[in-house]
This record gives sequence, C-alpha cells and structure tokens, in this order.
Amino acid sequence: MVSAVDQKKDASTSIVIVGLGMVGLSFIEKILEYDTAKKYTITAICEEPLVAYNRVGLTQYFSHRSVDQLLMKPEQWYHENNISILMHQTATKINSTLKVIESVSTKDFNSSTAAVTTTPYDICIIATGSNALLPPVKAVPGLDLPGVYVYRTIDDLDSIIERSKTAKNAAVVGGGLLGLEAAKATSDLGLKTTIYERNTQVLARQLDEEGAAMVLREIEKLGIGHSLGNPPVAFMSDATDKGPAYVSKAKLQDGSIVEHDIVVFAIGISPRDKIARDSGIECHARGGILVNDFLETNLQDVYAIGEVACHRDMIYGLVAPGYDMAEVIARNLTRDVNSKGLGKAHQPRQFKSADMSTKLKLLGVHVASFGDYFSTSKDTQALLYRDPFGSVYKKYIFTKDGKHLLGGMMVGDTADYGKLLGMSKSKKSLQIPPSELILGLKPGQAQGASDMPDDTQICSCNNITKGQIKAAVRTKGCSSIGEVKTCTKAGLGCGGCVPQVGEIFEAELKAMGKVIKQNLCSHFEYSRTELYQVVQVKKLKTFAQVMEQAGKSGRALGCEVCKPAVASILASLYNDHVLDHAPLQDTNDRFLANIQRGGTYSVVPRVPGGEITPDKLIAIAEVAKEYGLYTKITGGQRIDLFGAKREDLPAIWERLIKAGLESGHAYGKALRTVKSCVGSTWCRYGLQDSVGFAIFIENRYKGVRAPHKLKGGVSGCVRECAEARGKDFGIIATEKGYNLFVCGNGGAQPKHAVLLVSDASEANCIKYLDRFLMFYIATADKLTRTSKWLEKLEGGIEYLKKVILEDYLGICEDLETQMAYLIATYQCEWKGVVEDQNRREQFRQFVNTDDTQEGIEFISERGQRRPADWPKEKVTLPPSPVSPKLDPFEGQVPKKWISVGKTEDFGTDAGRTIKYGDVQIAVFHLPNGSWYATQNMCPHKRALVLSQGLLGDSVSESGTSQPYVSCPMHKKNFGLEDGKCLSPGDEDKYKLQTFEVKVEEDGQVFLLLPPVKDLDDILATDKVKIHAQETAHDKFEWQTTIELVQPSSCATTVCGGRKELEW
Repeated sequence: MVSAVDQKKDASTSIVIVGLGMVGLSFIEKILEYDTAKKYTITAICEEPLVAYNRVGLTQYFSHRSVDQLLMKPEQWYHENNISILMHQTATKINSTLKVIESVSTKDFNSSTAAVTTTPYDICIIATGSNALLPPVKAVPGLDLPGVYVYRTIDDLDSIIERSKTAKNAAVVGGGLLGLEAAKATSDLGLKTTIYERNTQVLARQLDEEGAAMVLREIEKLGIGHSLGNPPVAFMSDATDKGPAYVSKAKLQDGSIVEHDIVVFAIGISPRDKIARDSGIECHARGGILVNDFLETNLQDVYAIGEVACHRDMIYGLVAPGYDMAEVIARNLTRDVNSKGLGKAHQPRQFKSADMSTKLKLLGVHVASFGDYFSTSKDTQALLYRDPFGSVYKKYIFTKDGKHLLGGMMVGDTADYGKLLGMSKSKKSLQIPPSELILGLKPGQAQGASDMPDDTQICSCNNITKGQIKAAVRTKGCSSIGEVKTCTKAGLGCGGCVPQVGEIFEAELKAMGKVIKQNLCSHFEYSRTELYQVVQVKKLKTFAQVMEQAGKSGRALGCEVCKPAVASILASLYNDHVLDHAPLQDTNDRFLANIQRGGTYSVVPRVPGGEITPDKLIAIAEVAKEYGLYTKITGGQRIDLFGAKREDLPAIWERLIKAGLESGHAYGKALRTVKSCVGSTWCRYGLQDSVGFAIFIENRYKGVRAPHKLKGGVSGCVRECAEARGKDFGIIATEKGYNLFVCGNGGAQPKHAVLLVSDASEANCIKYLDRFLMFYIATADKLTRTSKWLEKLEGGIEYLKKVILEDYLGICEDLETQMAYLIATYQCEWKGVVEDQNRREQFRQFVNTDDTQEGIEFISERGQRRPADWPKEKVTLPPSPVSPKLDPFEGQVPKKWISVGKTEDFGTDAGRTIKYGDVQIAVFHLPNGSWYATQNMCPHKRALVLSQGLLGDSVSESGTSQPYVSCPMHKKNFGLEDGKCLSPGDEDKYKLQTFEVKVEEDGQVFLLLPPVKDLDDILATDKVKIHAQETAHDKFEWQTTIELVQPSSCATTVCGGRKELEW
C-alpha cells in the first residue's frame, strides 16, 4: 500500500524529487498528466547546471555539440508547469523526522562551511541515478592521471573532445553497449582506437559468443582494434616540465606495454546512493537503495526509482525500467483522484520486473536481443541461422515442442524484432513452423503494423507498446507522427523505432476510417504515382502547367521535393533535355555533375559494362592531369574525377566527348551502370558473353530517368562475380540462357534481388526488363528504390510476375512502347551543353566578372589534390542579421546601389552569383517577378553554394507565401526575405545576411551594398571558406554511434531538413 496517499489528505501535498535526470523528468510528466485535481506541488533538486537531458542520445553530442538539442524539455517548460527547481544543488540528507531534505550548492559540496538549504517534503522520490563505474585507484595504478575519462555526462564528453585535439591513441575500457559507443566516438574523433574487455567477448549481456564474434568482425572492418580477456591493469605517464603529465601508456594483464594517450572507461554503473546511506535508508551491500514492489524504501513516504533503486537484488542500467518505476508511483499517488475517468480507483500498481529487450545500431551493426535470450533450460531448443558473408546471425529460443518462442538474439538483420518480441511476450502458440521465423521476411513482403499484437514493445528506450501508440491516435486525437512522439515519448530516445511508429500511426488512422494520403509535398494532394498519371493523361509538359492543373495553388513556387519529382516525371514521359527544365533540377542535375565538398563537382564518363579502350583511358588521364582532378575507380567499374570547378565542366566534357566518351549520368536518378564480369570471353567458367550483354543493356537504358537511381549487373555464371543479385536488376548466365533477378540493392540496407524468370533468352530478358523498368517508373513513390517498391507492392513478387510475364493488367504493350520512345529519343546531355553556347554560359561562376574563386582550400594527399577537411568543431562566424532591422551596416556606413548585371543574366526561378570585392552574393529571380539577394555561403558547412539551390515556398494556413532557397549541400532551407533558417531544429542556429534588390526599367539589376572593405570584413570568401590550418590536427567527424535505423518523417509544412533528401 502507498502510505502517502492514504495518510496525506490535505489540499496540497509536496513532492520533492532528488535528481532531475530522464527518470525524474518522466515521473514529473506522469504526475502532471494524472493529477487532474492538482493535489501536488512539485520541487526538483538538480545537482547539474542543466535540467534533464537525453543520456540515451548522449553520443549524438559529438555530432552537433549543442546542449540545447539534448535537453528533454527546455527550462521554460518547468516554469510553465509550476515546477520549482533548485539548480546546481546537491541533496545531502533526508531528515525523516522533520520531513525536510538538506542540500548544499554543488560547487561547495566538499566545504565543511557550505550553507545548507532545507526543503520540506510530504513525499520524497530519490532519482539520483548512477555514476560511471571505475575500479579502485589502488587496484589500477595511474587511474587518476590526466587523460583518463569516463563516458557519462556532457562535461565528460567535452573533456574527451578537448583531449582528442592533441591525442592520437585511445583506449576504451569496456566492451558493452556503452563501451562500443565510446569506441565509435573516439574513432570518429580521429583517434586510433582499441577496445579492452576483461571478458572473452563483447556485448556479453546481449549476445552469445558466436553473435559477439560476428560483431567483432564488423568492428575490425572499421579499423578499431580490440583486446579481449587482457584488460589494462595500470596506466603510466611520461614526465614533462611543460604541462600536465597526461597518461601515455597502459600496462596490460599479460604484462605488455601499449601506447595510449587518452583512456575512456565505460565498464558499468555505480548507484548514487550516498544520500540514502547518510539518511539511514537501507541499501544493498553492492550498492543501490533497497525498494519493495511499490518502490518504497524503509523510510515512510520515501521512494527510489531508476538506476539508484535496487529491486529484488537487481539494478537496471536501462532507462525504460526507470520509466516503468515512475509510472507505478505516479499511478499510485493519484489513484484516489480518478484522473483517467475509470469510474473507480484502480488497485495499487506494483513493479515486478522489467523487460531487458533491446534493439540498437552499434558501429553500423544492427544488434537486438529479446525475451529470455540466454535460456539454457533442458526444456528449450535453439534454432540458429548463420550467414558469415552477409554478416547475419540469429539465434531464437523455442520450447522443446517448437510451439512457443521464448526469446532470441539478432546480429545484422533485426527487421523482425518488433514482431518476434511481441510473440515472445504474448506466450501464444505459434501458427507457423519455427523455421519460417528464422528466415525473416520473404522477398516482396513487408512486416505490417497489423501483424503485431498490441503489447508489442515498439520503443525499447521508453518502453512504449503498439497499444499505447494506437491509443494516442484513437483516444488522444494525435494527428501527426510528431504529436504521437510528444504524447507517448516513442521515438524520443535513440530514434530507431520511428519508422514503426509511423507505420502504426498510419494503420490506426486507416482503421478509424480516415484517408491516408501519401501526398508528394505540401503543394500537391497527389502521390508521385498519382501525379505521374495526371501528367501523362493530360499531356502536361511544364512545371507551370502541372502546378496549375494539379497543384493546390496554381501560383505556388513549389519546393525542393516536388520540383525534382515533377522533373523526373516529365523526363520519363517526354525525355526532353534535362536543362530544358533547369529550375526544377536539384544541383546535380542542373549542372550535370555531383556536387562535392567545397562546391566542386565530380565527372564520371560512361564506361558501358566496365569495358574501356586504352585511348579512352588516356583521354581521361589527360583531362585529370590538366585540370588537377582527383581520380578514383568506382564500385560500378567506372573512373570518377573529383574536384572540377563548375565553370570548367563544359570544357572538360568537350574534351571527353571528342575522345568518344559520354555522360555517365552519375548525377541523375537514372541508370548508372551495368556491372559485368568477363564471362565466356575470357573466363574458363563463363557460360555466356556477360560483357557484351552488359554493354548492350547499359547502352539501351542509358539516360532513362526513374524515381531513384538504377543499377544493373550481368554475371557469366553462378559464381556471380558481377554481384548481379545486389542490383536493381541482375542477370546471371545459365547453360540455357539467363536468370533474370529484380529489386535488389546494396548500400546501408542490402537486399538480394529475387528471381523473375529462369533460363530466358537475351531477347526475352530485354522484353521483360523493358516492362519491369517502365512499370516501376510509373508506379513507385518518389526516391524509392526498387527493393522498397517491391516490399510495398501488394502481392509482392508473385503479383509482379503476373504483370510482367503474363500481362495481367493488359498494359505490357504500352510499357514496351514507352520504353522504346525513351530509347529512341536518348541524347547525351553533356553533348547538348557543349554544343550550345547559351547553356555553357549557365556554368559561369559569376555573372558580373570572369574572375573565379575556390570555395575551399585544397591540400595534397597521396599524390593527389583534395579539399581540406571540415572542422570538427563549429567555427564562430561574424554575426549575420536575420532582418534588415538588424543590419550591422545600418547607420554605420553609407550604402550605394551597385549595378550587378541585366535581368537576362540571371534567368528565372533560379539563382546566380555575383562577386563584390571578395564577397560572393547570391541573387534570386522568382517567377512572380520578385528579386532577392543573400550571402552565397551556407553557414551550416560554410559552403559557397546557395545560388545553386532550388527555390521554393511554404504557404501558411492564412495563405501567405514565404519564399526560400534550399541549400544543395544538406537541404537547409533559408527564407529569402529575412535570411532565417526554416529547417526544423536549426531555426536559431543559422541565418543569412540579406541585401535589397531593385530592377530599373532598362533591365539593370542593382544591389544596395555597403563599401567593399566593410562587407569584406564580414563575408570575404577567403575569411569564410574552410582552410587546411583549421583542421591541421583534426580528422573529419563521421556519424554518431547509435543511429536512426531509417530516416524520420518531417512533420512540418516546410519541406526542408529532410533526411531522405540528403542524397
């Protein structure tokens, strides 16, 4: 029974929470939700200078370095909800006689004269969490040396970042979840990293030895070393008179000495129970406050939750059990309030145990464990699946009769985690053989939300079930994924469950009879597939016609989502030259080359089937040498030339075309390559001429535009040297012909292609490929690869076979006709540019001068020229205003109207760059006649590229339109009127300098600008571009350790900041 509820009946009861971490905040949120009678007042004693922040996502701090992004709730939220917070105060004792909590200022904690603050309480919740566990200094000499850190708080991470600037070799002690996170972080900081684990395997709490060994092999591929069963036993430093004697060496258990100048410990946690011990509260001998099933301590009205609580001799090191504990107490403290409208008070809740199932992505490897995954009972039977080539390991535990799934572990492929977790928790008998579970999803099928029981855990960070997400939609009226996340907390931890949250959200809306529309963007009420049909039937030829006939507003500008999608549709139907629709094209298509760091471009000539003559190789080499281009062989059997200036692209391609080469379309959502082995031409195992067939196919489909890139492969025998089954279409030679496979892909989530037809002749392969590709082009959603398209295609591969092989829909003739049209109207896009002087002019760097500037400093490495690394830390730039009212030049210096060109120099619905002094300014001309000008530098990565971005507009509910430019590098959107960043989460991080524009009657374009020297002081190219000296001791920082399994959806009306657009 919960004593405080039964004995405290006054109008206002005070709850004091000692500790304000994730679990403490969770308790506060639950009390605010359930205490509808407003019975309780809440006070939190917070030891840190920050309110609760996301420790689950702590590693992401290495990427964004923003404390605000880690906060669970901003400080203002606590004020708005009348939560009193004693910041930077350490609670030292609970006086249960006087019912007060004593605390001192954290900075004076070790002072005997520190002033003591007393806070009265009726109910006390101890949520102090834990410290990072360290061995005793006596047991490990040198543990107290500078350069030895733990991995626990933001301060710890700041210290690691600072030390990494001069350190070289990192030792990460601990091979558990946190240890692997720390190892990836130090590796990303440019440190040579070694993981030390006293056990003989990593992830000993999640995996068996075989699964851990597979993870270890993936770790080795990242260049991270390991030492298992041989941990450090001492640390040493080199004596120095010039500063702190940082750690420099480690002595291992076997006596060997290794060099390490930074050490990070991540070996576990130690409950922070000192306040309990000093207050007479019973604690476990090994640490942790003893609590019963009501989470009560031995002191009346004092509870403990989270990592400090020891329940049935168990300390839980995950946040989800802490949330469950917070739920139990919050429900019990409000059970007489009837806040949920149940009609009667519920029975007191109890905390029995917690589910330790988990699903994460560590060092790029998907890992999951669920249920009783370590069961060794004689009444159980394990079923194993091993794929060392695909780095997949699965071990599922069943009852002896195979009728019940008890638990399991997964490495490499965790797609079925949610479904299997639900099965193991439901205790229901299986309706299928166990072998079907171990093989996972069948080709062409996707796990649907309706397949999971309501008690399936979806969010393991916050322990949110499918039923809770459904309830948020059905009973709480959540109408967007963002609202569901806010309401349930699902997806607010590591974020890996967001795709499933979205699927459940849509399924529940559909079950409620609400229409789910996969609209292209906020400008259209059609999906990409529907819009394709509208454009085809109405024979629409321009974006303006499409917007007028099918858009929500005929006058809308569009956005970075719908413009490229419409351009792709027009190309798939009419095959016009891509630059006939230049304003619709993303930067890669607009300049027929992939944009790279620093705003340079790559050049990729087509090499059909990977076959190339010596003369063409020489031509490529000569161009690379003349223009100083970095050269690399691609995975698709081509040669990539990096570092080309935009203004040099036409001249480079003129040389290549003269040598007989043509565009490789590496920049487009089109056919890229058809990879081949040497086949029967050279190989003693070859059954067919795979090279000749690959060349024929690549030349047939070159230039064909699609919803996403297309890759093919042709192998001369079943040895599969061309890796054809990892492509969108793959052909493997047999003695009777070819097996045709479709809908595979490599990349982050590889899929094997599935068999469409066996032993087909070359002619039939081509016929079926024509149909397949056109059917995909006509029906796939935007930016959807063939593998994902097939997963969502109702009926899967069997339905696709009926459509393509049996003409089930009666459309095969139309599909073949449309493909024949695209093949007949092919043109080398670069040849069209090289031979057209007007198009060549669009590649000039500046409108008003023939001068050129490099947007990033280049360095030499391994005999080639490459751009300097991006800095690891955010570099402070001179202040930029967000509106004319904040103009730093206002009233300080005289401005003048400066002529920068004529209207015809700038085009329409596009941006161009002008040079003023040493400053690059982007000038934009909108279709409605409006003109805008901003700095050309995107502040996100200091890339001088904004003039190359797509123009768009967002329309508010009131109908007002806000024009913006979308940066071509990472799709950050900036308002053209005020320079504000519009991308969600970055509104206060980035902003642009804007300039006034006017156009005279004679067509002259003028900008109102300060003197050259004054503007140069703020935005000169040489000041803002990346220099090598900034990163002389750095290495580029790659992605964080725990990642989203799939990109989350954008819940705003602005189309920027979308992960799926970072292509």
